[in-house]
Amino acid sequence: MSLRRSIYKSPAQLRAMVEPGLITAAALDAARALIAPGVTTGELDAAASALITARGAKSNFQMVRGYRHTICASVNEQVVHGIPGDRVLEPGDIVSIDAGAEFKGWNGDSAFTVVLDDPSRPEVVAARRQLSDVTEGSLWAGIASLVTAKHLGEVGAAVQGHIEANAPDGGYGILREYVGHGIGRKMHEAPSVFNYRVSDPGPEVRPGLVLAIEPMVVIGDQATFIEDDGWTVSTTDGTAGSHWEHSVAVHDGGIWVLTAPDGGAAGLAPFGVTPVEIV
Repeated sequence: MSLRRSIYKSPAQLRAMVEPGLITAAALDAARALIAPGVTTGELDAAASALITARGAKSNFQMVRGYRHTICASVNEQVVHGIPGDRVLEPGDIVSIDAGAEFKGWNGDSAFTVVLDDPSRPEVVAARRQLSDVTEGSLWAGIASLVTAKHLGEVGAAVQGHIEANAPDGGYGILREYVGHGIGRKMHEAPSVFNYRVSDPGPEVRPGLVLAIEPMVVIGDQATFIEDDGWTVSTTDGTAGSHWEHSVAVHDGGIWVLTAPDGGAAGLAPFGVTPVEIV
């Protein structure tokens, strides 16, 4: 099978990916609504799981060998792949939630970050919110770049460029070992989507390309390690991390963010881009 046939979807296949994207977004909204001090990450997982089941879909995270949960819940120095459970959220925590749904054989994948308020530590909260804002902005910069990009490498350049332009003095670390990916029949497909500049221009950006773009950014050094649970990725220096992600389709009319109910209109507006619905 050629590279082109392996990563580009037909118009009918793009249409089939709309509903799993919307279910993924709804599952994340269900988890987000519960985030507060005193709530456990396991409760967030249960809320997302119930929503996905009610919509007639399946958790694609549970289809990953050895993983039994619907979401990943990463707190503070945990950047990605945190396992939900008995951990109780506390004031000032920075929490990243990642989830995905499979519906009729097609997948969605998305993530967001929230910072809980803590009046006793305003500087910590402000620094973590700035990190989350810059990370989210870099996600939208990468998505917006798909409108004019000729090759996939331009997406990573846009993500890194936004981070460099908006990070405080000293900059942020961008995780190198963990990147975005194609998505479709499987949650993780080719091609890899880097969150930083690379020398390889990558595959052509053209209709049929569907990507999960997901910058993972930390306040300190980008070095990480995997905790003893075999999943959770945490910063080596103990500084906080943020993770934002959307699944995005390039089609004949433009781009459409599959995991945003508005197709990405609000997030893309600052970049002068209007998403076009898949028909």
